[in-house]
Amino acid sequence: MTTAPHAPRQEPCPDQALLLHGLLDGELDASNALRVEAHLEGCCACAEAYARLRAERQQRRQPGLRHRAPDALRERLAAAIAAEAAGAPAAPAPLAARTAPPGRPPREGGSVRSGVLRRIGGARGGLALALAACLAVFAVLPRGLEPGEPPLPDELVSGHVRSLLAAHLTDVTNSDQHGVKPWFAGRLDFAPPVVDLADRGFSLVGGRLDYINGRVVAALVYRRRDHVINLFIWPGTAAPGGLRRDRTSREGYSLLRWVQAGLTFWAVSDLNPTELSEFEQDFAARAPA
Repeated sequence: MTTAPHAPRQEPCPDQALLLHGLLDGELDASNALRVEAHLEGCCACAEAYARLRAERQQRRQPGLRHRAPDALRERLAAAIAAEAAGAPAAPAPLAARTAPPGRPPREGGSVRSGVLRRIGGARGGLALALAACLAVFAVLPRGLEPGEPPLPDELVSGHVRSLLAAHLTDVTNSDQHGVKPWFAGRLDFAPPVVDLADRGFSLVGGRLDYINGRVVAALVYRRRDHVINLFIWPGTAAPGGLRRDRTSREGYSLLRWVQAGLTFWAVSDLNPTELSEFEQDFAARAPA
């Protein structure tokens, strides 16, 4: 008797990957939730991916996956952090008081600053503080983000998807570059170039303000067929010797970065990388050098 091979795992549609997470977490508005649910009814790959997400969340909620740190450890970490902040040796938790037999007071020197505990408190305080820092980093590090990896691409994809979900694609809707460019005047501390690329197959939709990497940036919106391109722009260091290009991808979205005329450009879209490169080349050729 032979065992049938497992069917290959199907990946969700690139333009639906993040929406599935939004639907699962209840973060979509009614119209977008209905649209995604209708898509799931006709797309086996996305329905399978959504079922996996639900199963994974259910597994993470099972009892036994979370363990509360012992009170002694929690108190020692709190004491170490407080002592480190004050510049004093760490004060270990009063273990002697807890381990003394019932009815018998702790022996002299068995307080927080007693004998051996006092001698090792300083050394262990630093270790405890380091352990607390490691635990904090582990707790807040997003899944799939390695230590030292810049989070900017993830933030840009979030800004791109947010503009699609929140019906806030543009603050100024205009296909004329001369109508979009003046709108940014007085709203930013730099003048983003606005280029008409309709003859190249990239229609200008408009522009808006966004908040990326700790600052307000310009976002120009272009469309090719049913694909939206968000072009984020802010001041940056000019690359020596001309343009500098970097490519990456996140969650099915392509990202392309270049630096030109003292500005940093990030193009984000579910458009295929080849066409996104064409957009970058056409924009760079017509933007001020």
